[in-house]
Amino acid sequence: MKLKTNIYIIATLSIAVALPTFAVDRVATPAVQTASAGRVISIAPDTTSVNVTRGEVVTFVVGAKSFAWNFNEPSTISEIDLEQVAPSGVLDHAVKVYVRRNPLTDGA
Repeated sequence: MKLKTNIYIIATLSIAVALPTFAVDRVATPAVQTASAGRVISIAPDTTSVNVTRGEVVTFVVGAKSFAWNFNEPSTISEIDLEQVAPSGVLDHAVKVYVRRNPLTDGA
């Protein structure tokens, strides 16, 4: 019985230690439904960069296609290639996303 309890504790601690590492390594929060987005940004053929605020949920419209993204990444990330988070085949050119600090959550 004690062995079973020890195995459970070790497994739980292993998961707890691994989770923060995963959270830091990811670029952004997974895609969300476009209906929950707070802002819409159209990406034209000549768009090379856009600005968002950390924690903002944005729908990107590219021609007839769209996708939403929650920019809830670690505060150490301030620039993202939109191609990294866009679904395959949506973008046909490079677009940089500049993520500015959120004064409500990141301080002044």
